[in-house]
Amino acid sequence: MAISKQSVYEPLTENGAISLTVRLGLFPEGAPLTCREIGDGNLNLVFHVVDQQTGKGVIIKQALPYAKVVGESWPLTLKRAVIESNALRTFASYVPEYVPNVYYSDESLAITVMEDLSHLQIARKGLIEGKTYPLLSKHIGEFIAKTLFYTSDFGMNQQQKKQLSQQFVNPELCKITEDLVFTDPFFDYETNNFEQELRNDVEALWNDDTLHLEVAKLKRKFLTEGDALIHGDLHTGSIFASDTETKVIDPEFAFYGPFGFDIGQFFANLLLNALSRPEPQQEPLLAHVEQTWGVFTNVFSDLWDRHNVEPYAKTPGLLQDVLRQTFVDAIGFAGCEVIRRTIGLAHVADLDGIEDKNKRIYAKRRALHLGKNLILQRRVLNDVQEIRALFLQTFTTIH
Repeated sequence: MAISKQSVYEPLTENGAISLTVRLGLFPEGAPLTCREIGDGNLNLVFHVVDQQTGKGVIIKQALPYAKVVGESWPLTLKRAVIESNALRTFASYVPEYVPNVYYSDESLAITVMEDLSHLQIARKGLIEGKTYPLLSKHIGEFIAKTLFYTSDFGMNQQQKKQLSQQFVNPELCKITEDLVFTDPFFDYETNNFEQELRNDVEALWNDDTLHLEVAKLKRKFLTEGDALIHGDLHTGSIFASDTETKVIDPEFAFYGPFGFDIGQFFANLLLNALSRPEPQQEPLLAHVEQTWGVFTNVFSDLWDRHNVEPYAKTPGLLQDVLRQTFVDAIGFAGCEVIRRTIGLAHVADLDGIEDKNKRIYAKRRALHLGKNLILQRRVLNDVQEIRALFLQTFTTIH
């Protein structure tokens, strides 16, 4: 697909988005096109262009030169758009069924034109509505296993991996994660955002040196370990889904990072949704956590046996050591994500959308307790079922 570098950057309008699709020949000449801006994220403009006669559509995503959630006082690189399009293309070479097709990208305009997924629903929205998406964990487990394995030193020639990793040097967006996930929520920083009723719980986190030590270790892993190409922001708002189909979007945070990060992010957002539900409706989310890990380990292990290029691959215990460390790290990363989505800058609608204030505060107190225990107990958990036990423990601990 085409990549252009000739344009001069300016933010798109709805009319400009239509003009772009016409210029690219994505619709028949004279087609009755409509466009609306549908972006509800923190960093970008998103346009949906539709041919009213055929119903065919495309999505145009444009990076803004600042964080939309904050404004122009927080400038951001436009390079994230080309990182996103390159990540989607890389993932498509291994799991084409789980990412949208990319039709066109323009590095100078910071634009990616891609497949219309409007027949699907953002998974977070559907989960909040009570949907369960029965194949979600199977699909995401397979997506993570294949993208991690094939872009790692186990699935790719080490020199090729080093060359590929140069395309995904992403310091500015990594800095957002370093600050908003691993640092700010654990200190009294102005970026934090929480209800006054949570202050005692929050200050306990701020003053917990044992917790700080463990978060510092997890942050160091994020800073230094380049195991594979990771999505970098794999939450339920970055996934389109139906009962039969799953598509991963928005990999603008992609970079070469630790194996456990994407899994931990996904775990955390499933757990956050479970915390927002009445007790009888939590089971499908906990089952998704368990199945994601089960599918991941099965697929990754199969790829390890059949396609590993590392001479030490057959060494007894190496695969088990990689999976164990990935599991431990994923639990810790999940804990950090649960905490930051509760008291940090960017929350989740799963918790913030609980209308009854007392129930909302209770759910958030449970989230903080769960996040802390995931971080502190990550090394003593032996299997994924024990995450369920930590989750249920919050019922008896938080009153």
